[in-house]
Amino acid sequence: MSKTYNVAIVGATGAVGEAMLSVLAERQFPIGKLHLLASARSAGGKIDYGARKIVVEDLASFDPAGVDIALFSAGGDVSKEYAPKFAAAGAVVIDNSSAFRYDDDVPLVVSEVNPDQVGNRPRGIIANPNCSTMQMVVALAPIHRAVGIERINVATYQSVSGAGRSGMEELGRQSAAMLGFQTYEPSKFAVQIAFNLIPHIDDFLDNGYTREEMKLVWETRKILGDDSIQVNPTAVRVPVFYGHAEAVHLETRTKISAADARALLESAPGVEVVDDRAPGGYPTPVTHAAGTDPVYVGRIREDLSHPRGLNLWIVSDNIRKGAALNAVQLAELVVKERS
Repeated sequence: MSKTYNVAIVGATGAVGEAMLSVLAERQFPIGKLHLLASARSAGGKIDYGARKIVVEDLASFDPAGVDIALFSAGGDVSKEYAPKFAAAGAVVIDNSSAFRYDDDVPLVVSEVNPDQVGNRPRGIIANPNCSTMQMVVALAPIHRAVGIERINVATYQSVSGAGRSGMEELGRQSAAMLGFQTYEPSKFAVQIAFNLIPHIDDFLDNGYTREEMKLVWETRKILGDDSIQVNPTAVRVPVFYGHAEAVHLETRTKISAADARALLESAPGVEVVDDRAPGGYPTPVTHAAGTDPVYVGRIREDLSHPRGLNLWIVSDNIRKGAALNAVQLAELVVKERS
């Protein structure tokens, strides 16, 4: 009989928690007992998992003893309070918040990029990167290993699902109201998101960048293991429900042609190249990314303005690959090391 593992999902009623459940089922993760945990106001409800209905338990009163793997997606404050408790009880914690990403003794892991770091977890915690960083490094890692990357200029076009269920609800209701010639005042976002672009995600920092933008700087360097990489980010919220897109402009240490870069990407794990120079021959959040697993790359071309420049268009589902899928892939790596 194959070994099974007791799994807890913290934040099970959120968008990412629901996606984690779907991915666990789709990939037939070897679950023994499954605990769905949330705040007291959500406790007692039931969530479908396969043919079963599982009762949501109150995180505050839950005893983590016996949990083998805990997938956290309930925000940084919850992770800071409860993740160490689960780890102390013997669970491997895979945390989707930013609570531990920048700690030297917590590995920041993307399954296709640095899976070897999963075992380097002295605190029993593994951090899942930010969704926008995740998809970018999956595409950039093979190029960096081949020719080195000196500098990354990136503008992100991030869907409202990155702001949670409330972000999606605001876009939907605001769009409907405006199409009916009604007003709908913003509450989740600082300004109107329907039919608009907002160059502001997360808090502004003293250097003029937002925290979301700085995550791209800090996390890219840590995941690729190279603090010399320069990253110049701009993060933009767009009126799309699922799927982040990124216009990425690289300056490599050694020149690489667009054809050679395309060949590297076509053989890279987790990447799907969609790069036909024709209408529709490129990935978009709606036509490719939403509800699917790969990181899609298109518009691969050499930079006209720089002798070692390369341009990429990178698209992925921020809820699936950007959060839930990678967390489950990390759990699979933990299972593999124990088998």
